[in-house]
Amino acid sequence: MPVKLGIVGVGKIARDQHLPVIAASGDFELVAAASRHAQVDGVRNFTSLAEMLDAAPEVEAVSLCTPPVGRADDARRALARGVHVLLEKPPTATLSEAHELVAAAEAAQVTLYASWHSRFAPAVPAARSWLRDRAVRGARITWMEDVRVWHPGQDWIFAPGGLGVFDPGINALSIVTHILPQPFALRAARLAFPANRQGPIAAELSFQDVLGAPIAAELDFLHTGVQRWDIEVETDGGRLTLSKGGTEMAIDGEVQPVVPGAGRPHAEYEPLYAHFAALIAAGRSDVDLTPLRHVADAFMLGERVAAPAFDF
Repeated sequence: MPVKLGIVGVGKIARDQHLPVIAASGDFELVAAASRHAQVDGVRNFTSLAEMLDAAPEVEAVSLCTPPVGRADDARRALARGVHVLLEKPPTATLSEAHELVAAAEAAQVTLYASWHSRFAPAVPAARSWLRDRAVRGARITWMEDVRVWHPGQDWIFAPGGLGVFDPGINALSIVTHILPQPFALRAARLAFPANRQGPIAAELSFQDVLGAPIAAELDFLHTGVQRWDIEVETDGGRLTLSKGGTEMAIDGEVQPVVPGAGRPHAEYEPLYAHFAALIAAGRSDVDLTPLRHVADAFMLGERVAAPAFDF
């Protein structure tokens, strides 16, 4: 029988990805939605998760697609009811909240899944496999997009806890922490904050892996024209390039085959929900906080520089 699922937060990412994938899934049945400003046709709708859990005890799992600030409260509430929880990225607003949720899930013996959708991009598994036995000499992340296109009017992104440019940048970090064979740590960072905002709009990051290989990242939330989501890795066996957010892969400029389905609109979220279903069936959790830890390190270690005021 499919798991009876509720979705919390019916914004752009929920409508673009979660709802279509859930509708097509044989693992889940959407039975309820909770949102302050929107509804989902064909299911019971509520204004909060608390209201949903009280009125719809049949809900066995929830997908939390709200902004990260406040998400931990909903997750804690669901776990206490014995309900499995999927967290959109980033999983929580702070590392402390995430660790508390891990303990709560263990105590309740239910599944907690901190999802990183970019790790399911079509070329990422092939990149991880190719890099597994190679020595990395260096890597570079170039993640440049236009916030007005991808997050129009979403002021919460630049509020405390919204992460600013790290909202997309954490997708890149979720990929590189997954594909590189050695762990790495931040050595320096430069974060540009608009005069009227609390979140950075651009960032330059310098990491080093445990064997000394440098990893640089350039993140820009004001990039117009062709959007760039690229990762280049220099190794003793050639240069690997992931482009278009992990959709395409090349070795020394030669395009490589990737998993079937590249280019489908839901190519990342279909396997993400399949993994959530497998975790529930196995009674396990999956909470990798490494990408969030790197972002926290950037805020702790980064030099803060002024940027012009920003408005949508």
